[in-house]
Amino acid sequence: MGEERLQKIISQAGIASRRAAEKMILEGRVAVDGQCVRELGTKVNPAEHVIVVDGKVITQQEHHVYLLLNKPKGCLSTAKDDRGRRTVLDLLPEVRERVYPVGRLDNNTEGLLLITNDGELMNGLLHPRFEVEKTYHARVTGRLTQAKLAKLRQGVMLEDGMTAPAKVRELPEVEQGERSKGIFRVEITIHEGRNRQVRRMFAAVGCDVKALKRVRFAQLTLIGVPRGHHRVLTDEEINMLYRLAGLTK
Repeated sequence: MGEERLQKIISQAGIASRRAAEKMILEGRVAVDGQCVRELGTKVNPAEHVIVVDGKVITQQEHHVYLLLNKPKGCLSTAKDDRGRRTVLDLLPEVRERVYPVGRLDNNTEGLLLITNDGELMNGLLHPRFEVEKTYHARVTGRLTQAKLAKLRQGVMLEDGMTAPAKVRELPEVEQGERSKGIFRVEITIHEGRNRQVRRMFAAVGCDVKALKRVRFAQLTLIGVPRGHHRVLTDEEINMLYRLAGLTK
């Protein structure tokens, strides 16, 4: 292994995303061979130097883990919770590596969530520039008109600004008479990652989301993965995500 930028080594070790690693360096939390390093351009060969982050030695690149989880409701999309609430990592007791969810699904949202310790890939998939698509199925109440669907497709104004255009289509009823009761099922695809964005978008057009499930992330789906279970991504899927994130593997 040759020399690499320090922030890349930290990211590849699963410690943090590259952007977070840069912040760690600037804050003086990283040392090489006992010397604090604050220069972002520093290159190091991890096989020849001792790298310490927050007092912990990075001895070698950690084995990368790539999982697709079907997150249930009532489970936090975080690595740990100070209040002791259930997190997605509680569903992965056999995983020994330090892994993190790629983005978040709120507590009451279920569905597809990627889990990895590849900080570089995580950072790329979440970067707005690459516009990685996420598709959700929503069960909403309120009068959902064609005009409202068109508004969602064009983008709606939220308190943190206008959303990007979305792909939206109404889904068939699951139970007969749902529409007459003011219940609609909608598929919506977005590429942004704002907090509770889909719920807020529907609220902006006068609809209330009663159930929300992410069914697709990029080209990945939940097929074959029951709620609360997970599977390992294939090499082909990992390579696809790398291409979407503007990276080479």
